[in-house]
Amino acid sequence: MHRYCGREFHAEEIAQIRQLIAEAPARTRAELSRLTCRMLAWYKADGGLKDMSARVAMLRMQADGLIELPPPRGPRPDPRVRLSALSDPGPPLNQPARALAPLSLQRVRQKAQSSLWNEYIQRYHYLGHKPLPGAQLRYLVYSAEQPIALLGFGAAAWQSAPRDRYIGWSHEQRQRNLSLIVNTDLPESDF
Repeated sequence: MHRYCGREFHAEEIAQIRQLIAEAPARTRAELSRLTCRMLAWYKADGGLKDMSARVAMLRMQADGLIELPPPRGPRPDPRVRLSALSDPGPPLNQPARALAPLSLQRVRQKAQSSLWNEYIQRYHYLGHKPLPGAQLRYLVYSAEQPIALLGFGAAAWQSAPRDRYIGWSHEQRQRNLSLIVNTDLPESDF
């Protein structure tokens, strides 16, 4: 038995994954991760496939010599975030939130919003842009048409002894309840 991404994989399951790869060598890694999730009934709390966890698990299985994935298709996207005038500093906001135009929270759903969110994080967050782990929700907060804040929520770390001690979780409770915890990244707003 092997453990990856919080899940135990039995020898039979690893053999099934090998069979998925062998039966259609032209499948992409993304297709294989989705098929693996369905085959193993590996779902998130909201019922969606845990396909990103499956991809990570399968890459680790390959690194451990348990499976052989097809080669990746095409080059990986350029991870660098390019800065543009869209995130240039604006006039300082020296008033309380209640004095601003009505605030609106827009969930990042489109590529353009994602690029803008990443750009602001790169420019203004003291650590720069780093992808959020696992499942995530990102928001742009607007006052009128001007972004004034960003919110990001990512999947919680698999294990964090101080957090788990503080909550009082046993190992079994942590495994059962981890999907209820989020990692937050609330950058300061200087724009």
